[in-house]
Amino acid sequence: MKEQSRRQFIQSCLYLVLSGLSLPFFSFCTGCKKNEKSTYLSEIIDRETAKIDPHFEPAYLKLHRSGELKKRGEELWNITKSCTLCPRQCGVNRIAGDKGFCQASSQLEVSAYNPHFGEEKSLVGKGGSGTIFFTNCGLRCVFCINWEISQGGMGKPCGIEDLAEMMIKLQKIGCHNINLVTPTHYSPHIVLAVDRAAGKGLRLPLVYNTCGWERMEILKKLDGIVDIYLPDFKYSDSTMAAKYSSSAETYPEITKAALLEMHRQVGVAKPAKDGLMYRGLIIRHLVMPNQVSGTKKVIEWIAENLPKDTYLNIMSQYMPTYKAFEYLDISRKITRKEYSDAVRWAKETGLTNLDIQGYP
Repeated sequence: MKEQSRRQFIQSCLYLVLSGLSLPFFSFCTGCKKNEKSTYLSEIIDRETAKIDPHFEPAYLKLHRSGELKKRGEELWNITKSCTLCPRQCGVNRIAGDKGFCQASSQLEVSAYNPHFGEEKSLVGKGGSGTIFFTNCGLRCVFCINWEISQGGMGKPCGIEDLAEMMIKLQKIGCHNINLVTPTHYSPHIVLAVDRAAGKGLRLPLVYNTCGWERMEILKKLDGIVDIYLPDFKYSDSTMAAKYSSSAETYPEITKAALLEMHRQVGVAKPAKDGLMYRGLIIRHLVMPNQVSGTKKVIEWIAENLPKDTYLNIMSQYMPTYKAFEYLDISRKITRKEYSDAVRWAKETGLTNLDIQGYP
């Protein structure tokens, strides 16, 4: 399979879905009925199951054995009665069926789950990263490449047991990790599902793939559960965050605190001898046109507040989509110079663990 960027992967899959074509490589949760027949990648591709380090044990297994994992899930679930899972803290009763700013109620919705080969190399390996795409989002960026899922509500209702089964299926077909994409508003469902999946034999690293805008209270409940944090650091300026991410002016301040807590929990991300990532913090920063994302300040903050070998993925694939053309400053792709400047700044600060993609 030709390797492609995450954005290209999602775009091509969504195009096919919206065109009504079948997707053998993109398994959708279609109501999750027990008697419903689904087609999984394992039935299409006959290949050897990918291996992981036999000495690795995911963090959540210890909490599962003690009963603490289920307890944490129930504590998170109770928070949704007056929801403060994300920094919006809109306080709606999702248990009663009300929807928060993120447009999610207590009903879990999943857009897709599948092996993904467009993530960081150490997450992909040979078997792919086992991604689960959750519907809806609390940040709601105007340039979101995945807006049909994050803001358009594309997805199907599923139960916690269904989510646990997805994790087990991804493990069985050889994925190297469980990659939870946009997980914040469904963190209670995720923790409860991981507890059930652990009882069924799940032992893959858990990747928390987030926008970075996370409340400290929630992150502390994830301590000892998440193996790999994969946050964005989108903006250094609150004005830009408010303008392009639905009035999220607290984004820089809250994300900085979140990154420090994530690092405290899992440390620096470095591949094991087999080339795979099992634990650590991987920060993503998307370079945007006209310095909207404040790349230089983002990089300087990381260099000053985290170890110099912090894994930083400097992403070059910004593409105007969704509502981006309504805003002049973000209505074009980045230039070669804008990306090369970002790389130069990172090297000048002394950061040594850089994922440099090159200009597309």
